[in-house]
Amino acid sequence: MRVVVAEDTMLTRAGIVRLLTEAGHEVVGEAGDATELLRHVAQQGPDAVIVDIRMPPTHTDEGLVAAQQIVDRHPSVAVLVLSQYVDPAYALRLLEERPERVGYLLKERVFDVVVLVDALRRLHDGESVVDPSIVSRLMRRPRADDPVDRLSAREQEILACVAEGLSNHGIAARLYIAERTVEAHITRAFQKLGLVDAADAHRRVLATLLYLRSDSEPTSPTPATDSLRSPPPDD
Repeated sequence: MRVVVAEDTMLTRAGIVRLLTEAGHEVVGEAGDATELLRHVAQQGPDAVIVDIRMPPTHTDEGLVAAQQIVDRHPSVAVLVLSQYVDPAYALRLLEERPERVGYLLKERVFDVVVLVDALRRLHDGESVVDPSIVSRLMRRPRADDPVDRLSAREQEILACVAEGLSNHGIAARLYIAERTVEAHITRAFQKLGLVDAADAHRRVLATLLYLRSDSEPTSPTPATDSLRSPPPDD
């Protein structure tokens, strides 16, 4: 896979580039700001982009804005956004533009090469990837009335796994149930959510978006801590 990496901290960028190279991917561009990122994407036509949300000059949301521009202008490019903070609003803001080929991970997690490579593969295949810490936070919060309320507790649990980007096999392994049981629960959940007339991969990203939208309360960014770290998704 041909990848552009945008991260203003040189050591962090170098670490990501090294992991990608050792995993067999080709890094075709490195950027220290959003303008440079957009130039590399236009010139190199990469398969995927990895970008930090907070980029120069203000270190607020320049990276997120650039990611949204890439989604609009280059729909075939997978976009993986990195953040030091757990904030569902960031993920939702990006996924609302186009859920397919879009992911949001905590920055600390990409230094596990298994997680990084798995996320890029899923995004390249047209899926979405949401950090498990965000999904976990949403599960702990009360929800406003929404379509997700129609699901049973087990269906909501499985939908949370879908939102993380786990395959049916990965969900079965995590929950210690048969894969055919996972398939049955997902089918019923999609029916209850009205997601019956689309390909399975597309329904999974739409279900992810519905799940994120169900967190209607505004949140403040929460710095990632050791308590939020978890093993890479099963798959």
